[in-house]
Amino acid sequence: MTRLDGKCALITGAARGIGAGFARAYVAEGARVAIADIDIARAEETAAALGPAAIAVALDVTRQDSIDAAVAETVATLGRIDILINNAAIFSAAPLTEIARADYDRVFAINVSGTLFTMQAVARHMIDAGIRGRIINMASQAGRRGEPLVAVYCASKAAVISLTQSAGLNLIRHGINVNAIAPGVVEGEHWDGVDAFFAKYEGKPPGQKKAEVGAAVPYGRMGRAEDLTGMAIFLASEEAAYIVAQCYNVDGGQWMS
Repeated sequence: MTRLDGKCALITGAARGIGAGFARAYVAEGARVAIADIDIARAEETAAALGPAAIAVALDVTRQDSIDAAVAETVATLGRIDILINNAAIFSAAPLTEIARADYDRVFAINVSGTLFTMQAVARHMIDAGIRGRIINMASQAGRRGEPLVAVYCASKAAVISLTQSAGLNLIRHGINVNAIAPGVVEGEHWDGVDAFFAKYEGKPPGQKKAEVGAAVPYGRMGRAEDLTGMAIFLASEEAAYIVAQCYNVDGGQWMS
């Protein structure tokens, strides 16, 4: 028997990268998975590659009607939601004097409000259905500290850690465990965009920042999506039933707490 047999999961931002890695790992562990993403075409490709255990669901976490529709579609198709991974997020960087309000609003709308209100919608379903569920929020080592050029993103991920703590304490009375994972620097499409920000503001040639941060990881390299899946499986499993409102660093030794 695999660890997630019979479970149904909704994973946001799952069309690619870390989210797609979680989906692959969950299917391998016996779960059925809803690949929820604003890029529905890419979500459909990812779901098709995973086979009949996966479905694609359109989701824009900045819109409440989209969140509600995605939750309803997942429940209608899979029958229930036992696990939510709030993975959808964006990155931004700029010196403090150059931060644009529109950029701030977009980062917080996706990373913070999106996490909160998707968590709320799924928690309501779990409570109404009597499901002792699992919610996993994706934080970041950036939420543990500040960075000179990354004030908005760092603040958004600090907010995710705080939301996880409050939601965890509130929802455990319903048998719903809420925890978070804080990755470090993770290889993938996402980091091409991050590297471009630092190339702009630090005057580095493309690829240099990525090489520098990878070399600085105590483990010796940047993380990969598959480095995070073990923790995501564990937190969704019965083995983690007594873990409440925690945020786990999975970052190759970059941050200790």
